[in-house]
Amino acid sequence: MKWEVVIGLEVHTQLTTSSKIFSPASTAFGAEPNTQTAVVDIALPGALPVMNKAVVEKAIQFGLAIGARVNRKSVFARKNYFYPDLPKGYQISQFELPIVEGGQIAINVDGVEKVINLTRAHLEEDAGKSLHGDYHGATGIDLNRAGTPLLEIVSEPEMRSAAEAVAYAKALYSLVTWIGICDGNMQEGSFRCDVNVSVRPEGQAEFGTRREIKNLNSFRFIEQAIRSEVQWQIETIEDGGKIQQATVLFDPDTGETRMMRSKEDAHDYRYFPDPDLPPLVIDEDWIERVRDALPELPHAMQQRFEQQYGIPAYDAVTLTASKALAGYYEATVAAGADAKLASNWIMGDISATLNREEKGIEDCPVSAAALAALIARVADKTINNKTAKDVLKKMWDSGDSADTIIERDGLKQETDTGAIEAIVLEVIAANARSVEEYRAGKEKALNSLVGQVMKASRGKADPALALALLKQKLD
Repeated sequence: MKWEVVIGLEVHTQLTTSSKIFSPASTAFGAEPNTQTAVVDIALPGALPVMNKAVVEKAIQFGLAIGARVNRKSVFARKNYFYPDLPKGYQISQFELPIVEGGQIAINVDGVEKVINLTRAHLEEDAGKSLHGDYHGATGIDLNRAGTPLLEIVSEPEMRSAAEAVAYAKALYSLVTWIGICDGNMQEGSFRCDVNVSVRPEGQAEFGTRREIKNLNSFRFIEQAIRSEVQWQIETIEDGGKIQQATVLFDPDTGETRMMRSKEDAHDYRYFPDPDLPPLVIDEDWIERVRDALPELPHAMQQRFEQQYGIPAYDAVTLTASKALAGYYEATVAAGADAKLASNWIMGDISATLNREEKGIEDCPVSAAALAALIARVADKTINNKTAKDVLKKMWDSGDSADTIIERDGLKQETDTGAIEAIVLEVIAANARSVEEYRAGKEKALNSLVGQVMKASRGKADPALALALLKQKLD
């Protein structure tokens, strides 16, 4: 039997405000436990929540960025459940009337674009944190996170593979960091994903029973967790078992999901409107002010890059993965680099080195102008591509310019026809077997001869000229 995977994501995005959603306490990460709390956060009797205007504005930004409906009136509710790090015994969230409804996120998987519809995005407060094992075997409670503002973003169950789910999570991550409503620090919990997964026989209309994988904080874990869960569900059904709705955790060490508790439904939380908070009302002027302040969005920039710079869609998607990367690319082109060559170098050697050193483009030691100058030396045939890669490494390590390194190390490409012709004749004379193979129809033998010319010239020969002269002499 063929199975179809059905995936939906709930993403908890921590909003970049300096204070909490309903109190003036700081949201800064890393403070000593229980030093960033206010009376509202620790549920002292009589303490009343006060709405943080900056939180609302960031939710409006998100709603406009995804083309959603920003509700002019929304309501906060109490989500009731017991947990030691939830001192009030309920979480303030939004249920029936969220601030944002609808909207879309476009994803690209293997060159195929797909639009994922969103159900809603609602505001809520975070809970505290349980610290296990640090207190002589006991569990400690840190309430610094209690009241931290979250925007929970819920997708429709429209993803059909782990690859699509990861592409959606990355696109959403790019958007919320792009417009500045989230810092995107997944290690600190600023962007956490809950993934709902079910399987059904291919062609079946109704959904299977879903299980929710909680608190995934890396794109790699999202992919691994989904693959593990899908395999487990299919094997369970094929072995005659039934899937029970549940909340599960992913163990990165084993690469497997494991059940944490049976899954609650909305009625289990006994939602009701919070009597301490009036309805949230947003006027048209506020929405228009936020709209006017929005930057150019990733999808619009992708389309502009394709049209303005003539680069493929894949390049445009990759280069707009972050605002900083897009800015670096545009600065490189503005400094005189060919648009496609700039794209190739940034997606290739620059990104590979940054990944190896675990750095972002903001920390790149080679400026956009310096990269453009290097690309110019390749374009005018001062150096060839292979030498340029060596020059880039030296630029990276020393901070020197491409021209300084080329001049100092004597790396200028040899373009004198007579000099290269002399080397070509020597290579032909010394490689009789390769010459015979080429003349017998083996084109690969020609590549070997070009390599010998490059070796004899210490990498300085113009490869195109060397190839042309070899073919001329051999043919």
